[in-house]
Amino acid sequence: MRADTIQQTRSPSLFDRRGLSLAALIVGVTISLAHIWMNSFGNVSTIHQNGFHFAGFVLLCVLVTPLVKKGWAERPLFRAFDIAFGSMVAFAALWVVNAESAIYDRGVRLIWSDWLAGSLCIIGVLEFTRRTTGWIIPFLIVASLTYIVWWGQYVPGVFRFGGLSPETIMFRAMYGDDAMFGTIARISSTFVFMFILFGAFLLKSGAGDFIVDVSRVVAGRFIGGPGFVAVMASGLTGTISGSAVANTASTGVITIPLMKRAGFPKHFAGGVEAASSTGGQLMPPIMGAGAFVMASFTQIPYTTIVTVSILPAILYFATVGFFVRIEAKRSNATALAEEDGPGFWEVFRRGGPPFILPVGLLIGLLVYGYTPTYAAGFAILTCIAASWLTPKRMGPVKIIEALELGARNMIMTGILLCGVGLIVNVITTAGIGNTFSLMIAQWSDGSMLIALVLVALASLVLGMGLPVTAAYIVLGTLSAPALNQLILEGQTVELIAAGQLPETAKAMFMIAVPDQIAALAAPMSMAEARAIVDALPPELMLQVYDLAFDPAALTLALLSAHMIIFWLSQDSNVTPPVCLAAFTAAAIAESPPMKTGVAAWKVAKGLYFVPLLFAYTPFLSGNWPEMLEIFAFALPGLWAVSAAIQGHWENRLHPIERVLVLAVGATLMWPIGGLVHLIALAAFVALFWWNVRKGSGVATASA
Repeated sequence: MRADTIQQTRSPSLFDRRGLSLAALIVGVTISLAHIWMNSFGNVSTIHQNGFHFAGFVLLCVLVTPLVKKGWAERPLFRAFDIAFGSMVAFAALWVVNAESAIYDRGVRLIWSDWLAGSLCIIGVLEFTRRTTGWIIPFLIVASLTYIVWWGQYVPGVFRFGGLSPETIMFRAMYGDDAMFGTIARISSTFVFMFILFGAFLLKSGAGDFIVDVSRVVAGRFIGGPGFVAVMASGLTGTISGSAVANTASTGVITIPLMKRAGFPKHFAGGVEAASSTGGQLMPPIMGAGAFVMASFTQIPYTTIVTVSILPAILYFATVGFFVRIEAKRSNATALAEEDGPGFWEVFRRGGPPFILPVGLLIGLLVYGYTPTYAAGFAILTCIAASWLTPKRMGPVKIIEALELGARNMIMTGILLCGVGLIVNVITTAGIGNTFSLMIAQWSDGSMLIALVLVALASLVLGMGLPVTAAYIVLGTLSAPALNQLILEGQTVELIAAGQLPETAKAMFMIAVPDQIAALAAPMSMAEARAIVDALPPELMLQVYDLAFDPAALTLALLSAHMIIFWLSQDSNVTPPVCLAAFTAAAIAESPPMKTGVAAWKVAKGLYFVPLLFAYTPFLSGNWPEMLEIFAFALPGLWAVSAAIQGHWENRLHPIERVLVLAVGATLMWPIGGLVHLIALAAFVALFWWNVRKGSGVATASA
């Protein structure tokens, strides 16, 4: 037998591509099955589950993401050393979580093995976050740990920190509530993993194709239909993918060519896809990882967060749709031809049950009070069963592929959230969050608008180097308390102006402004109420909030603050100069990346407009009639503002018309209500009718 023939018949080596792929498959399936067992049936402690979670994804990461992707790093000997390093880090993580009891028995004293294992964990999280997210997160981890140990004592002003001993820092970094294997890692190993795994099963069952096809059937026949297809398909796919970049890459290869064929400019087609994919993480019922982090931070049930997010998400996608309609009229884009897609019933037969039945069951279980992990587990089983009602049945091979896909899709998030825990641990230990919040309150001087601008700028800067979830965690830890207090302060001003401040809360004003007690008994202007509130010291205002609002109102104010930050954190996907979703779309559209980024930023204006409603109206905290009223007026308001930004509605807007349309749109979204909103709505209808009638006239109206 010839030597080359003998070579071909040999089994694949662990260190060649086939061997690594097989090893990654085995590790990925094992991770997924272990997480399903731990979250559904097992009785594993939180720290042990988090330690296994980190260790598993370290092993998977080292198999699929080498130290250097080309050249000498692919040599078998170096790959062997790389895998050995990953195995050592994984073993160190398991050592750390099993050594906790012994450390307590020694009076919280670390021995050499604890130091070695802890150091390996920190080195490992630095390296593997670098491989999956770049250099920014490792830099922040190093800066945070060295700040609290060493250079914080040399920082002048309010951020000076005297420092803690290395032993204390190591212990807190491993075993604290806000630590590497703490609360944020628990969110990753439970809720986030189960929902990403559920998304992988949906994709493998054919639900992803169903989403695109049904979007084409529903929206493709309208003028600019391919743009609406992108909005619907990317939005729905984003709810199950958990990543705006992955969503852009998966659905963009279909929607962007459709938009280009219909007549949309290349850069605009890419911008629509990026903006729509970004909004997927805002759309219930399966929102991104940040929603689970928010539930943990605020202690608000995930079902509550999902419920109040429905109307805002619709507003966001409606805003993207408005831009699509406006650009379609300006670019003379066409609808899809009838032969461009199958009929509705054919689409439903091929992929409807694996999408509708599992998602419907998931929503039902969440509504009835089951935990998200329990609901996701049953939804996965339903997805498998429902696939047998379609031609794309999930047999053992597809189930294994889905288990591996779920684990692979979770690599970055699993390692990232463990690493971010180190940063959050420093922020809470050193009190940086409180200091930063006080600075925002001081710089904004009580102005919610200035505070929102400051948070938006901080979000944009963080988003240039951090994934969306990490940006939300860091920014939420730093600035949520300040926004929460500003929201409560505004609500207190409204109570005083209406003469409805509870008697128990008035006692606090007796201490600081006793001469105003008589005035508090009757309604007054907003300016007078603001002056009274400004006269109270901050520590007394905190007491006023507790006395003036019931616990439910305080919770909803906190939710509004976090939701503002969560929405603003999404803008890093679409805002130049670093906008990964837009750059991904630009590659597919073959358009200039920065031009595509600007288009995506313009189309995604809902990320900035809708949070204004969170801040100034009871859009999240009101009852359903109040929220529906805000939604009903904000919808035409956003359409008008979108038209004013583009300078085009159904036809081109004259500069004077543009100013009038902008004023009407802003009025409809402004928290005025009553007769003013009705007058603004009538003006909106009149301006729209006038714009339709002019120019192409009847032809435009019939379109």
